[in-house]
Amino acid sequence: MGVFETATPMRRGGWTTVLVLAWPLAVPAQTVTELPPVPVQAMRLDLPAFDLPAALASVPVHPAASGKPGVNLSEALVGVPGVLARDRQNYAQDTQLSIRGFGARASFGVRGVRLYADGVPATMPDGQGQLSHVALAAAGRVEVLRGPFSALYGNSSGGVVQLWTAPGEAVPQRSVQVHAGADAGLSVAAGARGIAGALNYNVALAQWRSDGYRRHSRARRDVGNARLAFGLGAGRTLTVVANTLVQPQAEDPLGLTRAQWHADPRQAVTTALAFDTGKRVRQNQLGVIWEQAGPRDALRLMGYAGRRTVLQMLAVPRAAQASPLSAGGVVDLDGGYGGADLRWTRRTDALERPLELVLGLSADVQDQRRRGYENFVGDALGLRGALRRDERDRVRDLDPYVQLYWRLAERWSLLLGARHNTIAFRARDRYVTGANPDDSGRVRYRATTPVIGLDYRPGATLRLYANYGEGFETPTFNELGYRRDGGAGLAIDLRPARSRNGELGLKWHPRDALALEAALFRADTRDELAVATSYGGRSTYRNVGRSRRQGGELALDGELGAGWRLQLGLTWLDARFRSAFLACGETPCMAPQVPVPAGTRIPGVPWRYGSLRLERGGALGWHGGIELDGAGAVPVDDRDSARAPGYLRTGVDIAYGLALGSTRLGLSARVDNLFDRRIVGSVIVNDGNGRYYEPAPGRSLTLGAQLTF
Repeated sequence: MGVFETATPMRRGGWTTVLVLAWPLAVPAQTVTELPPVPVQAMRLDLPAFDLPAALASVPVHPAASGKPGVNLSEALVGVPGVLARDRQNYAQDTQLSIRGFGARASFGVRGVRLYADGVPATMPDGQGQLSHVALAAAGRVEVLRGPFSALYGNSSGGVVQLWTAPGEAVPQRSVQVHAGADAGLSVAAGARGIAGALNYNVALAQWRSDGYRRHSRARRDVGNARLAFGLGAGRTLTVVANTLVQPQAEDPLGLTRAQWHADPRQAVTTALAFDTGKRVRQNQLGVIWEQAGPRDALRLMGYAGRRTVLQMLAVPRAAQASPLSAGGVVDLDGGYGGADLRWTRRTDALERPLELVLGLSADVQDQRRRGYENFVGDALGLRGALRRDERDRVRDLDPYVQLYWRLAERWSLLLGARHNTIAFRARDRYVTGANPDDSGRVRYRATTPVIGLDYRPGATLRLYANYGEGFETPTFNELGYRRDGGAGLAIDLRPARSRNGELGLKWHPRDALALEAALFRADTRDELAVATSYGGRSTYRNVGRSRRQGGELALDGELGAGWRLQLGLTWLDARFRSAFLACGETPCMAPQVPVPAGTRIPGVPWRYGSLRLERGGALGWHGGIELDGAGAVPVDDRDSARAPGYLRTGVDIAYGLALGSTRLGLSARVDNLFDRRIVGSVIVNDGNGRYYEPAPGRSLTLGAQLTF
């Protein structure tokens, strides 16, 4: 079917297509404006992204401008190649995020990709992360680093995503925005930013709630975000970043089988209703960054601390909890985390050959109490019952790193780096009975990950580059928690996955307001993780050998003329196991027995995917855009026994902005999935019950209003 496999549109879509393509013609042409220079901090260097030998995207975040409510990070990643961000319509499990195939097997949260918010880690030392504690209403831009240089950020860095709060401006702004849409969705956000003397501030509060597209998928999220930067003089700055998240409700409808999805994509499985599956989350976090910049030297010290509590009800059958080794069907996590990063930078301009050296040391720690309870009391299901697990989990890392940028000659530059990773896991079991032995244990992983990149400048508007690096990804605590032989203790036999990554790239900026970038990449991994057993409500893991992820990316971003602006990101990705192994064929699975031949596709990774936005208009008057996003068919398990069909989805938005004195009012309307296609939004890789499919909503309308003072 061409690039994407698609579903059949509804018959009434014909006249809608004509309107979609015709309405922009009525929008007055705008003068072409140059793209403003965007500071890029993802590489820890004071250099523009154009001059770095790495695939690095920096895109502005203003979801309200395209009629979006600002709830999910996926709203801000349109046109970024390599990145696949799937809105699961399941806020008990968060957005499914992967970069070049890394992180695709995460069943909840984000793993395989490092996350940061205003320079503060949002990924725990074991590699598990999430960004739901950040208010997109306050965000200014998101940076995405793909390829080998992401290894400079440590464990589980198949890519790096950094969200940055918008700085205050000389003219203070106050804003309120409201978005209402399908399924009783309501998003309200208020913010204030500006400059008051030595203080640069941005404060935002947001609340979002929805009844959910599917049955048993109600959710509510309250987020607060503050960034306060104090200028102390003599090049010194103190920045305080505070976040709070309260998610009192996030029902989990669980996945569907293919037959259930075809019969009714809005349904929830009966076990979800019986056990009232879902999650409640509360998190508070504070980060402090002190910086001193001089003519040649710069020093940065970052420290952060937070506390996060999670209570999650799972659909583990009562019979499975009869085993004395069962951890129950309720997960109760409560613990703190924190860390620090010290970085020194030296810059020289000797002999017109700039050189920049970065030396750093980072340390992080996560200390949480994990308890498990039965999810029933007597004959009543969905209640917290008897205690079945009680342990203290601790993970910490200590990583020195170094980077060196050197302009070798007029047309050549070199970027080197390395990071030494030391990550230690420890579990102390407090639930020990005659039938449940002591599960305490510890394991430590170490790795050094070098990177090198070379950049060639044939002209002022063209850059060619090549790079190589090695990556490192440990199992998370969830994967270490159980041994596949059923014995007590951590699965200390699991080895970290190690990757060798290479990339060739081109960056061409024919004019200031237009950029074209392309890259070819390959990542060879050994000791890839896969499911070993699945029974009794728990899964165990093992290393299965080698894999390869290779492909190409294309990005086009900028002004096309006559007021038109385009953001386009396309990715071709071939991800396969290179070693044969045995996999589970059905549940319960006490031991893998089904052969998986070398060359089988890695689950959760489509062959092709991409997104596009074409828009016209400015902040005042009419403004609108068309968005396309699509993906090819996605394997759902290690055996590639079934695939979620590919799709091509269309969204359209129109807005009108008017000035009321010093106040600006913006009104918007947006239609997603314009042709009402039936789409699998994401897959639950290797689901033990065969419920791999998470449906995306059909056609939906969102109305918005934004008032800026």
